[in-house]
Amino acid sequence: MPSKIPEGETRGWIVPIGGAENKENDRHILERFIRVSGGEHADIVVIPTASRMHETGPRYEKLFNDLGAAQVTVMDFDTRRDCHEAGRLRRLEEATGIFFTGGNQLRLTTLLGGTPVAKLIRVRNANGVTVGGTSAGASILSEHMIAFGDEGASVVSGSVRLAPGLGLTNRFIIDQHFRQRDRLGRLITALSYNPFAVGIGLDEDTAAFIGPDETIEVEGSGGVTVVDASDLTYSSIGEVSEGQPVCMLGLRLHILVAGATFNLHTRLAAAGGLVQAKE
Repeated sequence: MPSKIPEGETRGWIVPIGGAENKENDRHILERFIRVSGGEHADIVVIPTASRMHETGPRYEKLFNDLGAAQVTVMDFDTRRDCHEAGRLRRLEEATGIFFTGGNQLRLTTLLGGTPVAKLIRVRNANGVTVGGTSAGASILSEHMIAFGDEGASVVSGSVRLAPGLGLTNRFIIDQHFRQRDRLGRLITALSYNPFAVGIGLDEDTAAFIGPDETIEVEGSGGVTVVDASDLTYSSIGEVSEGQPVCMLGLRLHILVAGATFNLHTRLAAAGGLVQAKE
C-alpha cells in the first residue's frame, strides 16, 4: 500500500520512463530526473536488480555523474536477505533520488517485495524523495503491475496478468514500450479488472513526470497514452470466458506529447496550457 504522506510534507516525484531513453545526444529525461532529485545536490541510488547484465548499473552511474549529480551509488540485490542489510537501508535514507533500471519486473518484485527496502522506498517517496525507473523499472512503481500479457489492440479476457508492484501509488497502471510493442489491448484489459486506476502507456524515450500535485507532465520524443475508465458505463469482463473479447463502453483516451499534462485527481488533460474539460 502507498505510504501516508506526513503532515506538512509533500510526496516526491514519481518518474516512469517507457524504456530506451536517449542516453547519447538528447538526454532531457535523465537530466530532468536529476533536477527533480536535487539538481547539483542530487544524491542518486541506482538499482539495476531487474537486469542480469553486469554493465547496466555502471552505465547509469556514469550517465548520472556526467549529467551533474553530486553522488551516485549502484545498489544491486542478489537475494532477499540483502534487503535487510542496515548499510543498504542507511544509504537509501541518504538518497534524494532512487532509480530502477530495466530488465525483468518480476525479478524486482520477487527480490524486493515485502522487504524493508521496499517499505523504505515507499516511505522515502512519501517524504519527498524522487523515485523513477525505466522499462521494467517503470512497471513496478505502482501498486498494480502488469507482469506479462499479450500484444495487440484487442481487449481479451485473461490476456494480461497482474502482480503486486512496489506500491508508491494506486492511482495508475503503467505499460512501457507502448506503441513500439502494440500494447493498447493489454493495458485496457488490465483496467477492465479494476477501472479505478488510470492506464498510462509510455512510448520509448518518453517519461511521465508525476508531481506532488498528481499531475503528469510529459517529457521525451514519443507519446503517453492515457486511458481513463472512471466513466465506464459497461464492461463484459465478468461475463465472458477466458480468451473471449471484452466489451467496454465509456472509456476516455488521451494522447499526450511533450508539454502536455494530465491530472490524476481531476482527470483533466491539457495541451499547451489549453485544458480539455471532462464532459
